[in-house]
Amino acid sequence: MITVLLADDQALVRAGFRALLDAEPDIDVVGEAGDGLAAVSLAAQTRPDVVLMDIRMPGVDGLEATRRIVAEPALAATRVVILTTFELDEYVFEALRTGASGFLVKDTEPVDLLRGIRAVAAGDALLSPSVTRRVIGEFATAAGRGRAGTPPDGADRRLDQLTDREREVMVLVGEGLSNDEIAGRLLISPATAKTHVSRTMVKLGARDRAQLVVFAYEAGLIRPGWLA
Repeated sequence: MITVLLADDQALVRAGFRALLDAEPDIDVVGEAGDGLAAVSLAAQTRPDVVLMDIRMPGVDGLEATRRIVAEPALAATRVVILTTFELDEYVFEALRTGASGFLVKDTEPVDLLRGIRAVAAGDALLSPSVTRRVIGEFATAAGRGRAGTPPDGADRRLDQLTDREREVMVLVGEGLSNDEIAGRLLISPATAKTHVSRTMVKLGARDRAQLVVFAYEAGLIRPGWLA
């Protein structure tokens, strides 16, 4: 059973998501929050597998709530998915840097929402390659202009821990390739590609694949212009 916490300041939105999710035999909505502070509190109480988090909420917003949830050791297994009205929301990149596992547009098709929740709960990447490249590329460009953050602390030191193959794999993850696509590019098995990705995440302290993509950009291993 996948447990889900809904965090959105609009009761009607929460009701719509709950109706959809409660109809699924493998998904259980364990709580609803109307603001970020309540979301953090309920997450600590219920320890859900997935939090669907709206960014724009009164008081503590979704960005700060995500930061607090990710920083809580007891919630290490909880994954946060950002809900946004627009695919290129100005806060999406910062949310991914903070530790969100991906994002969904609020008007996404129900089947895609369900697929996304199950993917994140299983530890897979939520962002499709095309969305990964567009969104991360957009905000990595903003970072280069000083508007979207700085490289992670100790980036150079952690990069030195990577083997040449792991650096190569990290670049491909940054380009938005799946494990199967990485395997095809490097002529290795999908299982081997997955192992390289996992080891790279461990060495870099990346919470999940989304953070690894952000790290690849911020560490300078890939630039948005290279994806043309």
